[in-house]
Amino acid sequence: MSSPHGTSAGGGRRTPRSALVELLAGNRRFVSGRPVHGHDVTAAAAVASGDQQPYAVVLGCIDSRVPLEAIFDQTFGSICVIRTGAHVLDRAVHGSIEFVVGQLGVPLVMVLGHERCGAVASAIDTLRSGERPGGALAYLVDQIAPAVTEVGADDPRAHPMAVRRHVRRTVAALRADELLSEPVAEGRVDVVGALYDLATGEVALLDR
Repeated sequence: MSSPHGTSAGGGRRTPRSALVELLAGNRRFVSGRPVHGHDVTAAAAVASGDQQPYAVVLGCIDSRVPLEAIFDQTFGSICVIRTGAHVLDRAVHGSIEFVVGQLGVPLVMVLGHERCGAVASAIDTLRSGERPGGALAYLVDQIAPAVTEVGADDPRAHPMAVRRHVRRTVAALRADELLSEPVAEGRVDVVGALYDLATGEVALLDR
């Protein structure tokens, strides 16, 4: 069984701030080309991770250019990763985040958007053309559309602005989650939004 208290490898209880500092430090190692963990995905590395004691959960996009463990230079057991198109929330994602926060004691939730997001582009195209896609893709577009509407679908900078607005909306939804709002209000958990730059590999916090 994993510890319910979100303890670090050193045995100390993590705070949202310390978790954020460690996550961003890993990204700086990644950007500088000096990762600690690199691509060590051997069976030995998996065994060495021991019990699951993650310190953060990162909700990101399915984009193949944004491998979350790699860009934060994290090894086995350190972070929980959830990926959907444009980090769209559904009940399964909500439940997964509630689980890692409530049962594993994870103190930090990061919502990570990125430039040139195809799912956001699809939502913009849908609002501009009025032609709604079929299948489950329509659900994805519907979840992103409010962010596009808020910034204006016809604005020349609709895409980059909608990416940021969608991150902020996702953060707000998680902060208001029935099981997350109390620990967030008490400062035991934090939910932050960030943006990944495909050109540089850097992660920048939004609204910080």
